[in-house]
Amino acid sequence: MFQRLIDDFKDSTGTALRLTSLAGAAALALFVTTSFLCAAAFIFVLQKYGPVLACLTGAAIFFVVTMIAAISYMVRKNQVQRRVEQTAKSAAQTMLADPMLVAAGIQVVRAIGIKKLIPILAVGGLALGLLASRGQSHVGGEAPAE
Repeated sequence: MFQRLIDDFKDSTGTALRLTSLAGAAALALFVTTSFLCAAAFIFVLQKYGPVLACLTGAAIFFVVTMIAAISYMVRKNQVQRRVEQTAKSAAQTMLADPMLVAAGIQVVRAIGIKKLIPILAVGGLALGLLASRGQSHVGGEAPAE
């Protein structure tokens, strides 16, 4: 069970590192491209209309690029958050369906005894309920500050 979790962690870490490297290279290329396009627009507007409008054109181009990057960041962040929530739900269901975990639970019940285990389970269920209700309070409202 733990080996599968470790292998998944290794795979996801390697994938994340490769994707981050590719995203960094693409961001650098986009920055250089935007810089040259902005310089070309600046020179064109400078020759036609003067330096003030040329500077405003350059600022407008970088503002549009910044807004596109911010919107794509927010969309990607929401996608990642939804994926994490779905993964957490499926992982919990997978762990409960694991026969080794069920067998270990039965052995714990036999070793401790059902009468001693009921109060422990009640306190654990109460703590789990409080944590679940606390975690859902952020879903409907604003997200906590980062």
